[in-house]
Amino acid sequence: MTDALQPDQSLPGPAGSTERGLPVDWELARRTATRLMQPGPDATPQEARELVTRLRSDAAVAEGHVREITGLGEGLPLLPADVVDRPAWAAAAVHGMSALTADAQLPAVSRAARALTARTAGLQVGGVVAYLGGRVLGQYDPFGGPMGDGRLLLVAPNVHAAQRALDVPATDFGLWVCLHEATHRLQFTAVPWLRSYFAAEVARFLTITQSNDRIVLLDRLPEVLRAVRSSGGDSLAIVELLQGPEQRAVLDRLLALTTLLEGHADHVMDAAGPGVVPSVATIRSRFTARRRGTGLVDRVLRAVLGVEAKVRQYAVGSAFTRHVVLAAGMDGFNRVWESPETLPTRAELADPGAWLRRIHG
Repeated sequence: MTDALQPDQSLPGPAGSTERGLPVDWELARRTATRLMQPGPDATPQEARELVTRLRSDAAVAEGHVREITGLGEGLPLLPADVVDRPAWAAAAVHGMSALTADAQLPAVSRAARALTARTAGLQVGGVVAYLGGRVLGQYDPFGGPMGDGRLLLVAPNVHAAQRALDVPATDFGLWVCLHEATHRLQFTAVPWLRSYFAAEVARFLTITQSNDRIVLLDRLPEVLRAVRSSGGDSLAIVELLQGPEQRAVLDRLLALTTLLEGHADHVMDAAGPGVVPSVATIRSRFTARRRGTGLVDRVLRAVLGVEAKVRQYAVGSAFTRHVVLAAGMDGFNRVWESPETLPTRAELADPGAWLRRIHG
């Protein structure tokens, strides 16, 4: 029949076959994010040049302080940071997500179905990136850069906008932001196994069958509906309910790791103290209030996108880091980086004493 669909266009692959990578049109995601993204704040060409120069300098200065505070990174080369605008950050973020999820293995479907899913997902990812693109101050992408070995990004218009909104000294605020991102870079560059461990856990989490997803959803639909009502739409709580036991275990490990990474970076950016950032106390108090969001729409979007869960990660991870450093010193804390087995669990993050007893005896 001349109008028959070709097998590779309409039929799924052999039973049990898989495809690598998420069905996302990443280029469409990048274009969508760029199109939807709000323009940056007004700044004169001179202000823009001065900010770029200062942030590049701040990144190098900050990493020196982070190495001194954490004891990480001795002997490693001091790499530059890339100061970018919002569209460049969006492109880097999309590329990083593509690289991070490239090893996920999902059940094979027809080419037509995958193309349709990829387009829909590309539009959705682009919308999320556009929303975040007006808020992200900096990011260390362990999978970015020309060689895929990591890239530190500082989003100049967002740093400028946040500094003006908080009404804090520009020279202090840029350095304070760089302390956080430099800590993330050292976490991945000074801990040899961390990058591959993180990528493997993400791939493991994403490698799930569609049939299992449907079974879990049907089995837990009443719980999901109750969670929606009781949590006010807490996206993390709902996601956790949709996982089977194996996926839940991987999710717990990923959440524990990201909570540790974010909390450790938050602790370090404040531990530098007023000797490095004179207005650190003012910046912290005003920035914490800013993290909570303002208008109703913003708060809803933050909850849907999981931003609220990420904000809670900062607090839990920072409290864990502070407790362990006070009890065992930074050298004692740094045992978290020895191996995946020495990382704190989610339960231990909420009970630092339990981690200290397990690791230090």
